Amino acid sequence: MRIGVDVGGTKIEAIALDGGGARSRRRVATPRGDYPATVAAIAGLVTAMETKLGVRATVGVGIPGAMSRATGLVKNANSTWLIGKPLGRDLEAALGRPVRLANDANCFALSEASDGAGAGFDVVFGVILGTGVGGGIVVGGRVLEGRDAIAGEWGHNPLPRPGDDERPGPTCYCGRAGCIETFLSGPALAADYRAHGGDDANPAELAARAEAGDAIALSTMSRYEDRLARALAGVINLLDPDAIVLGGGLSNLDRLYREMPPRLQRHVFSDRADTPILRARHGDSSGVRGAAWLWPAPTGTASTISTRSVE
Repeated sequence: MRIGVDVGGTKIEAIALDGGGARSRRRVATPRGDYPATVAAIAGLVTAMETKLGVRATVGVGIPGAMSRATGLVKNANSTWLIGKPLGRDLEAALGRPVRLANDANCFALSEASDGAGAGFDVVFGVILGTGVGGGIVVGGRVLEGRDAIAGEWGHNPLPRPGDDERPGPTCYCGRAGCIETFLSGPALAADYRAHGGDDANPAELAARAEAGDAIALSTMSRYEDRLARALAGVINLLDPDAIVLGGGLSNLDRLYREMPPRLQRHVFSDRADTPILRARHGDSSGVRGAAWLWPAPTGTASTISTRSVE
């Protein structure tokens, strides 16, 4: 039995997986700004699930940041009360066993590569397009974290080939300006619409208006899609993944899967740009499922991970 926990800004969700199938789900509100209460909430979810199911499980936790390899403390977390805390050690002490932690975008990518839209592909780049912008890389069924545990953090690279109207770019919470996240997040899309004469429409409403022919919405979506194509082309030129899987709230915009392929061709350094752009199969559940997948299948249990490449 595997238990995965996804620590979000507003909720903490846990899932128990047995052979890939969900046996139990629970969620609680995130104790924002309170580190000890966050540790207690995670441990409480795990204990409650194990009591209900009568098992002792492996535990994986996805966090909105990463564990520093230098200090063993949380870094780069937009849930800022986690920064500088020994979350891994504290959870292991609370639960009395080893706990594996990973970036939430890595968990998303692992879930989709294991038994989601990217299942069977050798190299998968998982993309989060939501309140923030993140990414994760899975190679041969394993998360690629990198030397400094920041592999896949494309959201904090500069937007490629910026136009004059895109420089220096909006200020990012990381302290820089013009990060991909400041152009491609949900709030960034909504802000761009307002800046060009639109109202407070959310991304789904904005996309619907574009489909209906609203000129401001259509031009806003066109700018967004061009920026996304430039950003993903940079990933393809560097990593050349077998598949890209989109997650997060903006991944639900149908037009992205229609508009992205021809736009990519303009920016990818190849005679063809045919990288599949896929919608996440597990939707909002991918992150928590991926946290559970941080542990290998128990001995004697068949893994669902296999690989294939695109010809």
